[in-house]
Amino acid sequence: MGPAVVTTIGVLFLLSEMGSGYFHIGHTYPVLFIVIGVILLASAVAPMDGHVEFSGAPPTPPPVNPTPPTVPPTYSNPYAGQGQ
Repeated sequence: MGPAVVTTIGVLFLLSEMGSGYFHIGHTYPVLFIVIGVILLASAVAPMDGHVEFSGAPPTPPPVNPTPPTVPPTYSNPYAGQGQ
C-alpha cells in the first residue's frame, strides 16, 4: 500500500503544479482515500491459494554432506624438484 500512496501523492502534487483550476491539492485529496480503499478491497478479495504463512523463523537449509579430504600424492624421490 505504501508505494501506491506515495505515487498517488506525487501525482496529486504534480497535477497541482501543472494544472490550473480544479487540480488544486485541496480538491483532489479524496483521490488518496479512493486509492487506499481500492487497495484494501483488492487485498481482501485476493485469493489465498499458494500463500504461505510467515512463521517468524527463516527456513533452515538442508544438510550438506561434507566432501572427504583429498589425499596428497606421494612421491618416490623426496629430493625431486629441489634443484639438486
